[in-house]
Amino acid sequence: MHQALVPTIIHGPSLRQRLAARGFDSVTLLVLPAAIFSLCLFVYPFAFGLVLSFEPKSGGWLANYERFFADSFLYETIAKTLWLAVPVTLLNLVLAVPVAFRVRLMRHQRLLTTILVLPITLGTVLVAEGLLNYLGPQGWLNRTLMTFGLISQPLKLVHNYWGVFASLVITGFPFTFLLTLSYVTGIDPALEQAAATLGASASQRFRHIYLPLLMPGFAITFCLSFVQAFSVFPSAVLLGAPAGPTRVISIAAYQAAFEEYDYSMASAIAMIMGFVQLAIVVGVLASRGLFYRGPASGAKG
Repeated sequence: MHQALVPTIIHGPSLRQRLAARGFDSVTLLVLPAAIFSLCLFVYPFAFGLVLSFEPKSGGWLANYERFFADSFLYETIAKTLWLAVPVTLLNLVLAVPVAFRVRLMRHQRLLTTILVLPITLGTVLVAEGLLNYLGPQGWLNRTLMTFGLISQPLKLVHNYWGVFASLVITGFPFTFLLTLSYVTGIDPALEQAAATLGASASQRFRHIYLPLLMPGFAITFCLSFVQAFSVFPSAVLLGAPAGPTRVISIAAYQAAFEEYDYSMASAIAMIMGFVQLAIVVGVLASRGLFYRGPASGAKG
């Protein structure tokens, strides 16, 4: 009598195992709330604004963009905003580097860092009001200079380009400094000590050791600081000339939305503003490879 052949059923991996093999496990699910939050807070408003920008009050679907680039009073806001954001970002980065190198060697680093980043807690409006009281025609600085006979009439330091410039430097430096300090302190000091032992000067150590390792960090710091400065609005209104040299692109978007009640045009200006920032960021991140030589293997940890 032949023994009955029982078919053998080979079970494949379970659904959980297949998802885990592709990186979808219980830990990955923890990211899901943050992803949904980002989708609701950033992606949806951007998509809504992009669609709205192609729905002008009159004309074709590109009428808002055609109007923007046909009106010099509108498209010149791009150059005016860049003329503020780029120099401010470069100056903050240049100032942050030596300060970060100095602070990392001090004993009371936390106290000094707290003092340096204090302006970031004040807010843009409060800083602007303080500068108006200090740099205005009847401010402390002008009155002091006139009391000592150094000037005969008040210096015009606000309601122009330089008032906005000073405000952006004060509010942007703490952010730039914190990012720079994190990159500087992440480099192993043994590399500098080895170069010093071989006879390299301070400038040579910075140029051949620190600069190549810091260049990726400098690029990211520049991009984040630039985006922060490019979105200037309160300073340009309170300390600048909103109808003149400091009529930045955010003011143009505000006027289109809340003075002309043309939300479609305001969305188009906001989209242009975003694409200009994106172009600068992509250009900076793409060009950092021209200065960075080799992997950043000198970081601690």
